[in-house]
Amino acid sequence: MIVTATDFGSTGPYLGQMKAVLAREAPGVTVIDLFTDLPAFEIQAAAYLLAAYVGEFVPGTVFLAVVDPGVGGARRAAVVRADGRWYVGPDNGLFNVIARRAAQLQWWDIDWRPRQLSHTFHGRDLFAPVAARLARGDSVPGQPVEPATQRLQDWPAELARIVYVDRYGNLLSGMRAAGVREEDILEAGALRLRHAWTFADVERGQAFWYGNANGLVEIAVNQGRASELVGLHVGDAVRFQARRGERS
Repeated sequence: MIVTATDFGSTGPYLGQMKAVLAREAPGVTVIDLFTDLPAFEIQAAAYLLAAYVGEFVPGTVFLAVVDPGVGGARRAAVVRADGRWYVGPDNGLFNVIARRAAQLQWWDIDWRPRQLSHTFHGRDLFAPVAARLARGDSVPGQPVEPATQRLQDWPAELARIVYVDRYGNLLSGMRAAGVREEDILEAGALRLRHAWTFADVERGQAFWYGNANGLVEIAVNQGRASELVGLHVGDAVRFQARRGERS
């Protein structure tokens, strides 16, 4: 299958045009939209978010991911194979976290170019055709980079910032919940939040933090919007304060 993850939004022509190329170049291949609302222009936030959501997809899946504020500039175009899954998109850090966490990693610079390549829509003209080729089983149209890790940026293992606000107003961070303790306090804006397992464990209107279904530390409000109550946005910092004077 091909899985799209973009900041294009679900309205307007962009996603539809890109998927039309996929249908033309890889007819019959299932296409799933994972994210249409990755944080616009926020490459680092999208990188940590994407890394948390790819694990549910089988090896061989092709991820077509585009958050590309530098389109048409000096950034390269990449194909990455990490733990059996393929990733196609701009070489701007978007696959940085996935690659750093991978046990098996290969990286290519895409050197193929279509006959017509717009300056501002590489998602449609370059990345979609390459993703379709990979989904068909064709070889990578590019040159391998050795070692692949030379492309990885010096980002933290866990990003203690908000990376996504979902339609319910829940605030997702770039931190994996497995790395923190349930008894620790999350400092978010002016609030100090305790852990709860689920929404039903707190009173209506109460904010808390929990490990979401994809393993990220998330801030939520039972039957309310954490984004409004806590007042944080994508890029804002959060931090854990260990109880009993211990550090988390």
